[in-house]
Amino acid sequence: MANRLLIVEEQANQARVMAIGLRLEGFDVETAATPAEALERLAEHAYDLAVVDLMLPGTNGIQLARIIRDRHPGTRVVLMSAYHLSERQLDRADCGAAGFVPKPLDLGELASFLRSKVSDAARAFELGSASPETLVGARARKVAGAAAPR
Repeated sequence: MANRLLIVEEQANQARVMAIGLRLEGFDVETAATPAEALERLAEHAYDLAVVDLMLPGTNGIQLARIIRDRHPGTRVVLMSAYHLSERQLDRADCGAAGFVPKPLDLGELASFLRSKVSDAARAFELGSASPETLVGARARKVAGAAAPR
């Protein structure tokens, strides 16, 4: 069964490109342009992951991630933005995000990263918890090995 994914991105073209690419990667994808639309979709359907843009009108991505964490604990949130967030900043935001993805996006890397977040969720359920990670951090470990965080 395909992993259900909700993309929350106000830029329609970017949301459409992400949705098409991730569908080709095997995800069951829906999109929402606003936080209100995202919350409506979440109330109607269960999602494995929500990929949320950090810069949204009204309620920002961190605020939306907190709402999703509280109202839909079965949905993991991955934040995305052209602005970088380190793993430490993501942890300090206390929004329950499972990770961060920098823009511009490489859809193949994004798909792999999202799959890892779904499998992390299964492991976290079995073991207790999982820590947030950035795709930048994942890229660095793939290239440089498993370096200790600073």
